[in-house]
Amino acid sequence: MPTDEPARLAALRRYRILDTEPEQAFDDLAMLASHICGTPMATITLVDEKRQWFKSEVGMGFRETDRSIAFCAHAIRQPDILEVPDASDDDRFRNNPMVVGAPHIRFYAGAPLITPDGLAVGTICVVDTEPRRLTPEQRQALDALRRQAQAQLELRRNLNELDTALNERDRAEAEQTQLIAELRASLEKVDKLSALMPYCSVCEMNIVIPAEPASIPTVSEGVKQLLQGKGWSDDELMPVELALDEALANAIRHGCRNDPSQQVQCIVTSDAKGEVVIVVRDPGPGFDAASVPNPLEGDNVLKASGRGVFLINQLMDEVGFEEGGRVVQMKKRRA
Repeated sequence: MPTDEPARLAALRRYRILDTEPEQAFDDLAMLASHICGTPMATITLVDEKRQWFKSEVGMGFRETDRSIAFCAHAIRQPDILEVPDASDDDRFRNNPMVVGAPHIRFYAGAPLITPDGLAVGTICVVDTEPRRLTPEQRQALDALRRQAQAQLELRRNLNELDTALNERDRAEAEQTQLIAELRASLEKVDKLSALMPYCSVCEMNIVIPAEPASIPTVSEGVKQLLQGKGWSDDELMPVELALDEALANAIRHGCRNDPSQQVQCIVTSDAKGEVVIVVRDPGPGFDAASVPNPLEGDNVLKASGRGVFLINQLMDEVGFEEGGRVVQMKKRRA
């Protein structure tokens, strides 16, 4: 029987059976083959690149041999049972170590185990130390046991594939659960920010930047162009730009501690009455806005802290802090 060796080996590996522990289903088939054929030895053999390995064996006393001396390596080359009445009188086997030495094989009969796509991966075989032949009934029975062994291999492959599919499904479900959790967390953040916006406002901009000062102009320039498009003059724009730059700088410096791997979010909304609302959010620890000292009072004049919050309050019409100071909402109305 012609064989495509790479395809045959690939088919064998799909069963994931090599070097596995003995299994009762295969042991029973080997025992039945030995009893029915009246031989002291029987095996269910799988042939890989360099060896023949016995999934089940009766009377052999070992689990594998080199492929170069394997009778089964010959049996997988033909579609029907290979029968060797007397190995010592057969040119292929008379000098075989298993013929001239233990276990002193004389008789061999092996039926190839063939996959659904026609590839022989091994045999079910019977072995004797005396020359002999199978009866027609024994050949028929060995062929029936071959079909049962093939069915066991297919059952094993199907169970392996089912197990793989179930594991893949569990992995996909775990990833889906994680993704849903992340989306819900993101939605909660958006909902919190949305709750800060006036109901009549329309979101004009929602941008996330890395926490580095070089990113600030990207946001401020976008807001400037947005408001210029709505007719805001340079004088009206100036306090909004200054307050926005200060809020972003505070978020980067204090909220993110100048860590560019973190992010700052900015949302801008406006309404038909000419009011703009800007929300800046950072992932930092937050702060108590009420405890920030007035930089114009007493010794606070000499301190750097509090100036950003004070400046934002002076530049904008309304300023509020949410989420423990991590979110600042600023409103400005056109004159």
